[in-house]
Amino acid sequence: MGPVSVPKQDRSRVTRQRLLEAAVECLAEHGWAGSTVSVVAERAGVSRGAAQHHFRTREDLFTAAVEYVAEQRSAALRAALAPAGLISGPARTYAVVRELVGVFTGPLFSAALQLWVVAANEEPLRARVTDLEARVGREVHRMTAELLGADESRPGVRETVQGVLDMARGMGLANLLTDDSARRERVVAHWSDVLDDMLRTPPPGPEEAEPHGAGG
Repeated sequence: MGPVSVPKQDRSRVTRQRLLEAAVECLAEHGWAGSTVSVVAERAGVSRGAAQHHFRTREDLFTAAVEYVAEQRSAALRAALAPAGLISGPARTYAVVRELVGVFTGPLFSAALQLWVVAANEEPLRARVTDLEARVGREVHRMTAELLGADESRPGVRETVQGVLDMARGMGLANLLTDDSARRERVVAHWSDVLDDMLRTPPPGPEEAEPHGAGG
């Protein structure tokens, strides 16, 4: 038998995927200034002409990369958080916080941060980044609250869940400058305890929820 031919449509899809992955890697490693179409094409192992066949301009390429990063981050979070649903109690809370921090300190979040910096100064990207980040943020919050079984109608629960997510993002920022893994473990353990205490504390009874007024 001769070599199996790959349909042109499939080859095109594979090339596009490689370009998007290369764009994300270049942004994470070299920032916007060092991530030209030529550099991305070389990283992807394709010609500049092939890259421009898929993405006519640099802005087209990185607008698509914004969407790709958003999709990949959502998928990574779903995959990372799924095993936590198989356990319960404080162990589940710890697993959720640990996996959240793991994703936010990984390469996809690093690439997203580069896109945020770019978007602040590149009008074609700003609206798309803002829209996608809002969508990802809502999805991450929903997934986290659902997996934790958090009753966000109770006072303080929603804010505590959001505080954990903000902490995870902050750890991602700190990780850009230095390996913060040792301190990270202590912070994860502390926030897991705070969050678990909030989730396990019974809601106040009617008398506690509606205290008598002091004036009578």
